[in-house]
Amino acid sequence: MNWFVNLMTNGGVGTTVLMLSVSIFAGLLLGKFKIEGISLGITWVLFVGIILSALGISCNHDMLHIIKEFGLILFVTAVGLQVGPGFFKSFKKGGLAMNLMALVNVALGVVITIVIAKLAGEELTDMAGVYTGAITNTPGLSAAQQTVRDLGMDAAADRLANGYAVAYPLAVVGMILTCIVLRPLCRIDLQKEPTSGDDLEPNRQKQDTPVSQRHKVNLIPIFVIIALGIVLGSIPIPVGMSAPVKLGLAGGPLVAALIGSWLGVKKGWFTTEFTESHGVWMLREVGIALFLAGVGLGAGSSFISTIQAGGYMWILYGFIITVVPPLLVALFGRLVLKINYYTLMGFIGGAHTDPPTLAFANNIAPEGCKLPNTGYATVYPLTMFLRIFTAQLLVLLAV
Repeated sequence: MNWFVNLMTNGGVGTTVLMLSVSIFAGLLLGKFKIEGISLGITWVLFVGIILSALGISCNHDMLHIIKEFGLILFVTAVGLQVGPGFFKSFKKGGLAMNLMALVNVALGVVITIVIAKLAGEELTDMAGVYTGAITNTPGLSAAQQTVRDLGMDAAADRLANGYAVAYPLAVVGMILTCIVLRPLCRIDLQKEPTSGDDLEPNRQKQDTPVSQRHKVNLIPIFVIIALGIVLGSIPIPVGMSAPVKLGLAGGPLVAALIGSWLGVKKGWFTTEFTESHGVWMLREVGIALFLAGVGLGAGSSFISTIQAGGYMWILYGFIITVVPPLLVALFGRLVLKINYYTLMGFIGGAHTDPPTLAFANNIAPEGCKLPNTGYATVYPLTMFLRIFTAQLLVLLAV
């Protein structure tokens, strides 16, 4: 069995690819299990990676870094392609109000993170990791890690990942709990709640598209967008602090994909059949799986020691950051703006860029109701950009 032990521990290319594959397929299998209708879904990929790394599995860290970042680029590019065509339309009606709500939601999360850091005596850099986990935002984590590396603080990158991993699981549950608690607080009767006719336009996927077309994907525009996005993401934006902020490897491709898909459909360069194709969906899922596996395999060696050193308190801090802002904003949206409950559940998921919350909302909504998808897609792009920006801002405030 020496060859097998060597394969598991030599840290070579083969070991790295093997561990990435094991993390992904095992994590996806675990994600199929539900407790009371709640599942962590693809998040299990992250935890399987952490477990393998904590057990002493050695991977090539340079290779992990490249695969992780490229996976994230594929993910945000695919997301931008999918929601871009309908994103700008949403501002014509109720989308403006919902995006302003999303802006307030992000601001509250940042303020609460800073307050907790001050009161609890935590390093704001560590709390930036907890913040990205509490809002389930992997691109924000990547942006924060890139910022600390640019500042020569490489050791802080692993602690950011640990904070993210510790806060993430309860964040998924916390957002679903927010949706549940909102119902009695606002005295919502699901039997009387409208299932259509909302002001917002759903970003519907065409059901009559031939299967052969839905499975095709033109790679040329995708990689043109990625190339332009990388250039855009590398432009420094001065903010009067110790270092400029950047859209980064996540924000740049996201913005490029949003604009590119919107403009492409408008000009007729490609159709919504392309942006909503199964090929683009596959790129999105492969991308996020590679990113989560890379984060887990890279951070697992210090994960347990972080918990033992007091990181367990990060779980509580993360839960507060997760629940308080969306609950306050959603109450305002329901009681003052009279936004549909199904749309609000989608909003909560989109305001924290969290697919499991959207899945929960769709399970609650009657069959054929598209309002959760509408609320999610309306605020997702702006929220993603703001989360990437604020994660970097928290790191810079700590310097």
